[in-house]
Amino acid sequence: MAPESPDHDTPAAPAAAAMSGTQRTFAVLRALADAPPTGMRVTQAARAVGLTQGTTHRLLQALVAEGMVEQDAHSKLYRLGMDLFSLAARAGNAWDLRSLCRPALLRLCGSLGDTVFLLVRSRFDAVCVDRIDGPFPIRAFTGDIGGRVALGVGQGALAILAFLPPAEREEVIRYNVPRLREFGVYDEVYLRTEIERVRESGYAARQAGLLDGMAGLAVPLFDRSGAIVAALSVGTLTARLSADRLPTVVQMLKREAEALSARINPFDPALRRPMHSSPAMEPSQ
Repeated sequence: MAPESPDHDTPAAPAAAAMSGTQRTFAVLRALADAPPTGMRVTQAARAVGLTQGTTHRLLQALVAEGMVEQDAHSKLYRLGMDLFSLAARAGNAWDLRSLCRPALLRLCGSLGDTVFLLVRSRFDAVCVDRIDGPFPIRAFTGDIGGRVALGVGQGALAILAFLPPAEREEVIRYNVPRLREFGVYDEVYLRTEIERVRESGYAARQAGLLDGMAGLAVPLFDRSGAIVAALSVGTLTARLSADRLPTVVQMLKREAEALSARINPFDPALRRPMHSSPAMEPSQ
């Protein structure tokens, strides 16, 4: 590929010519944000922001020096750099995910009188990052805060798995099916059937759970970009999740999840690095 000449200038648009240096820099960053994942050439960036090719090249090189932009050594395409994402991870919500969701968990626990969980994904598992206990003694696959379970086991972990992007979901299923067989009733056909049921209804529910006398219900929790990041889950006694009560619980969880999703920062570090000191899944739970 022939190198681009940074000295070849195309006429700048009048609006771009009137921009300050800072405005030009941010215009270039926004253009890269809208570019394909592979990045864009200097000529494409210059055309997108209405600046000369020489000016755009100088801005890009300055951003590369600061780590805000990366240039592929082979293709010479420019794309947003990891340092920019690192900065974004510190922005967004003033609270972390657990602090943001805690009032919703308290409201649900107080209204329903049941135990409520917040679970996030950690590779092939779901991790409990918060739990508010109701008055009824229950058992859960994740146990206490910090506990983890394979994606697909339990309603919260199933809700997360069901709404992963297709390629990621397939990879998790391939990896986790052997892990699920110890529960006796799980196989790949059963798991895929459950996933489709969750995707159609928008929630995961089991009124007679794998844990004797326990029942559960969960809804997916998305971030502002629409990506699945967590699940709100209720754990209760089988007798308390009757067919008559189920729609009410679903409605309450979905309402809280919808309000939270509009506020969740996609770069929240809790979604990238959930607790790692948690025990492995216990078959006895």
